[in-house]
Amino acid sequence: MSMMKTNMLVRSLSTSSAAAQLVKAPVQVFGLEGRYASALYSAASKSKSLDTVEKELTNFQQSIKTDAKLKEFLINPTLKRNLKVEALKHLTSKTSMSPTTGNLLGLMAENGRLGKLESVINAFKIMMAAHRGEVTCEVITAKPLDQAQKQSLEAALKKFLKGSETLHLTSKVDPSLIGGMVVSIGDKYVDMSIASKVKKYTELISAAV
Repeated sequence: MSMMKTNMLVRSLSTSSAAAQLVKAPVQVFGLEGRYASALYSAASKSKSLDTVEKELTNFQQSIKTDAKLKEFLINPTLKRNLKVEALKHLTSKTSMSPTTGNLLGLMAENGRLGKLESVINAFKIMMAAHRGEVTCEVITAKPLDQAQKQSLEAALKKFLKGSETLHLTSKVDPSLIGGMVVSIGDKYVDMSIASKVKKYTELISAAV
């Protein structure tokens, strides 16, 4: 997306006439969802509604997961865009959503991008976590970590933090890793799984044959 289009997007999302000046998000998220989320962050920052927008979008995301009709409405490509725009205007008015959230939904409906809405919401959540000084970390292991292992891992990961940053740790289990772990912290990614080592050695052996 060009700078001109980015500024147009910000103006569309913001209620401020000074919206051409982009407020930079605290962390960069790539792709289409990153561009929408960045513009949303800028607009919400200008209107001092960051926390409100995050809460509204989180609630809306939950509604998508629990309401099959709403989800079908959002992703159905046969419905005309203007119909979706009007329906979402009615919804945002009825539920008293903030103008910034309403503008996002309306803009994505106009552009035929509602299928990407959940990705945009998730990207915005990442930005808000960074805004609060939270460093998101995901650890994937072959077997569940016990409490002692988790505490030891948290202590090691906290050494990567700066100043007043706080660690937000989530853990998942993937038996295909065989052993070891995969760690994603902020923009860093480390694969220390046995599965990746087996793959590497297999590739080396194959290349030598």
